[in-house]
Amino acid sequence: MSTKLVQKLDRVVIRFAGDSGDGMQLTGDRFTSQTALLGNDLSTLPNFPAEIRAPQGTLPGVSSFQLHFADHHVLTPGDRPDVLVAMNPAALKANLRDLPRGATVIINTDEFTKRNLAKVGYAANPLEDGSLESYHVHPVALTSITVDALAAYTDLTRKEKERAKNMFALGLLSWLYTRPLEGTEGFLKAKFASRPAILDANLAALHAGFHYGETTEDFSVSYEVAPAPMEAGTYRNITGNVSLSLGLVAAAHRAKLPLFLGTYPITPATDILHTLAGLKRYGVVTFQAEDEIAGVGSALGASFAGALGVTSTSGPGLALKAETIGLAVSLELPLIVIDIQRGGPSTGLPTKTEQADLLQALFGRNGESPVAVVAPATPADCFDMAVEAVRIATVYRTPVLILSDGYLANGSEPWRLPRTSELPDLTVEFATEPNDVTADGEPVFHPFKRDPQTLARPWAIPGTPGLEHRIGGIEKADITGNISYDPDNHDKMTRLRQAKISGIADTIPPLAVDDPTGDAELLVLGWGSTYGPTAAGVRLARALGTSVAHAHLRHLNPFPSNTGEVLRRYRRVIVPEMNLGQLAMLLRAEFLVDIQSHTAVRGLPFQASEIADVIAQAVRPSVAESMKEMAK
Repeated sequence: MSTKLVQKLDRVVIRFAGDSGDGMQLTGDRFTSQTALLGNDLSTLPNFPAEIRAPQGTLPGVSSFQLHFADHHVLTPGDRPDVLVAMNPAALKANLRDLPRGATVIINTDEFTKRNLAKVGYAANPLEDGSLESYHVHPVALTSITVDALAAYTDLTRKEKERAKNMFALGLLSWLYTRPLEGTEGFLKAKFASRPAILDANLAALHAGFHYGETTEDFSVSYEVAPAPMEAGTYRNITGNVSLSLGLVAAAHRAKLPLFLGTYPITPATDILHTLAGLKRYGVVTFQAEDEIAGVGSALGASFAGALGVTSTSGPGLALKAETIGLAVSLELPLIVIDIQRGGPSTGLPTKTEQADLLQALFGRNGESPVAVVAPATPADCFDMAVEAVRIATVYRTPVLILSDGYLANGSEPWRLPRTSELPDLTVEFATEPNDVTADGEPVFHPFKRDPQTLARPWAIPGTPGLEHRIGGIEKADITGNISYDPDNHDKMTRLRQAKISGIADTIPPLAVDDPTGDAELLVLGWGSTYGPTAAGVRLARALGTSVAHAHLRHLNPFPSNTGEVLRRYRRVIVPEMNLGQLAMLLRAEFLVDIQSHTAVRGLPFQASEIADVIAQAVRPSVAESMKEMAK
C-alpha cells in the first residue's frame, strides 16, 4: 500500500499528446471514462490531424486529447493544461507554448533521439539544455519500461509491446490522479476478447504504469478530485455526435415514426452513421449512399413515404445537398439535415472546428427557400436539440438544419439520461381522409390546404386511398397543389412558406438572459458551441468585479420572439463567433442594433480567458481613449 502524500485539488486540466499512432485519443477517452465513473464534472477536447497517418514524429502528425475535470460545474476543456504527457519531441514542441509556468510535464525520454529531435527542429535536447526549467519535468522511459514489463510475453514482437506504452501512461496517470482501473480493464477485455495475448499485454502494461507511480521516487504526491454535485439520476459520458444520434432515435419513438438515415461519410459527421447503424433494433434504418446528393435524396424520399428522414454531413456536403433541401422546402415535408461544421472553405481543415456555415444554412439555396435552423450548445444539449428539431420538422412540415460542429461532435461531458416522461409527445397525425369538398360537394384531398395555426400542409402517406397528389419542384397552386405558373400564386406561396417558418417563434422559449445584478450595460451573446467559453469568460469577468450579462441562442431561424427587445436593453452587445461575424451581421440587419463582433477562425474553440479579456476591454476605456480625454 502506498504511503505517499495525497493532495486534494478542485480541478485539473490534462493533455495527452503524441504521434497519431500512439493511441492518444484512446488514452484520453479511457481516462475520461474513468473520471466520469468517479462523478467528476468534465469537458474534453480531442485534437487530431486530418491525415490517416501523418509522417511519424513530425509536427503535423501530433494528436492530442485534453480533459478538464473538477469537483464543480465545468464549462470548457480548460484554457491551459496543468499536465502535459508528451510521447515524443513533436508532441512537446507542438504543445509546450500552451502550458503555464509551473505546469507538470511527463516526457517519454525513449523518443528523444537525435533523429526525432531533428525532425521537429530541436538543435539541442530540451531535456538537457535548460529550456524546461520553468516546468516540473518528469522524464520517464515509457517505451522501454513498457517493453521490460512485457518481457514474459514472448509471443509478441517488440513493436507490439511498444504499442502498449499508451496503456502504461494511462496506468501512471490513473495512479497520479486516483482514477479506478476497472472500467478500462472491462473495455480492454471486450476489445481484445479474440486476441488474448494482446489483451493480457495491455492489462499488464496498464497495471505496470499504475504500480510505477506507486513505487518510483519521481512522483512523491498523488492527487484526488472530489465528485461534483449533480442532479440525481443515471449518467453516462457522451459525445455530441452520439448525443445527436440518441436524440433522433428518442424523438422518432415519441413521434411513432421509423427513423431513416441516408448519408455519405464525411469528417466529422461520420460517427452519427456509425452510432445509428448499431441501433437497428430500435426501428432505425441506415443507408450509406454513393454520394451526398443520393444521401439527402433518399432521406427526403423516406419522409415522403412517412418516415422521419435524416441526413448528416459537414460543410462541403451541405453545399451538395442544397438542391434537394430546396425541393423539401417546396414539397413542405419534414427533413432533418445535420451539419457538423468544420474549417473551410473547400476541404479546409477537416478535423478542426468552425462556425462558418450559418449563412450557408440560412441562404445557401436558390430562390426564397426558408428553413428552420437550430444549434446545440454543448455535447449533452445535442440530444435536446435533436428532439427539438424533430418537433419543428414534423409539426411545421419543413426541413430543419442542426448546426453542430467538430468541437461538440468529438467533445464529451456527463449526460443525465432523461426519463421518457420528460420527453415531449411528438405523435404525428397523418392525413387519412379527404380534407375538402369540390363545388359539387364531392370529397377531395387538397395537399396544400394548411393548418390555420401552423400553416403546415397535411402529410399524406403514398398509397392512402383517395389522397393521391402531385409532388415535384415546380411551383404548386395554393390549396389544390396543381402545377401553377401564375405570378400571384407564386408570390402567395413564397410568403406562406416564409410565414410558416416565422411562426415557429411562437412555440420556442424566449431568449433567457443571465444578468444577476440587473444593472449590466454589456451583454455577451453566443450561439452554438461558443456557450462554454462565453459562459466561462463571463464567470471570470464577474469574479473580477465586472457587471456583465450573458445570453445564448439555440434557435437561429427564427430567432426567439424577444431577441430584439433583449438586444436593445444593453448599451453594448458582444457576439463571439468562430467565423468572421455571420450572426453579428444578421442581428445588425434584422434588429438595427450595433453589435461588436469578436471572431476567430483558428480551428479551435475560444478560451475563457480570451472572452474575459474582450469583456474587460469593452467595459474599461482603452489607453488610447484615456489619452484622448487627457488631450481634450
